[in-house]
Amino acid sequence: MTPNDKPTRSEQREAARDKARELRKESAKKEKRNRLLLQVSVVLVTLGIIGGIGAVVLLDAANRADAPIVGETPDNLTDLGGLKIGVGLQAFTLSNTPTPDAAEQTPKIEIYVDYQCPICQAFDVPNSSQIRSWADVGAATVEIRPISFLDRASLNAYSSRAANAAFCVANFEPDSFYDLHELLMANQPEEGTQGHDDDQLFAFAEEAGAGTEEVKGCIQAKSFGDYIEQHTQAVLSSPQNGVSVTGTPTILVNDRQYTWATGDDLVSAERFAQFVQLATAE
Repeated sequence: MTPNDKPTRSEQREAARDKARELRKESAKKEKRNRLLLQVSVVLVTLGIIGGIGAVVLLDAANRADAPIVGETPDNLTDLGGLKIGVGLQAFTLSNTPTPDAAEQTPKIEIYVDYQCPICQAFDVPNSSQIRSWADVGAATVEIRPISFLDRASLNAYSSRAANAAFCVANFEPDSFYDLHELLMANQPEEGTQGHDDDQLFAFAEEAGAGTEEVKGCIQAKSFGDYIEQHTQAVLSSPQNGVSVTGTPTILVNDRQYTWATGDDLVSAERFAQFVQLATAE
């Protein structure tokens, strides 16, 4: 065919078909390439998001104290949910019995407390030093049984958080428990106010000699929150060793309940000492 030859109509139709096939092939290749690019982009974006989330989670975790692994019930407690203190203000634990066998003849003081309870504070402040001295020299044992039903009396659920702090120390640093108990009572926030935050609760624990990372993590995580709720319900709903606990403080000496008729009776250290003597003599 020479340049001057014109293609026939049939040849023109065939050429058009060939051109259309080429265009369809190019279009298919381009579409396939675009789909592949889109898929790669989605994967990269997803990886970036996941990586970013992972970085945020890791950063957040790095800024928080590790919550220690704890059991459902704090270690070192008695069957009735208290920590028992003996000579040298040491706690009774599975591995330590701080009083001699003769302790069976010493007064046994047991106190149910809520760390937001103002009546508990009214009793504790004038009586704590003599109770402390009795336990220190082995003249008595004292068992503190924290419960929590007064979260409504503060703006930040102080009652249960303070009880949790006490149980954290009982679990990890039991010999510092009584010192923390006294600090919580002496520094009780007024009802209807913002109670101490977790940092301040840990500061009290540090002052009591229990400033460990385990205690800090336990306080921040409120590790014993479920136990406190269940234990409090059990205490208030059924007799404890034959005693109905209807409020705090509930104070027992050798299983005899200490009562008071007036505020003066409540805050009288002399009157309580006399009751301890009478209960021990029986």
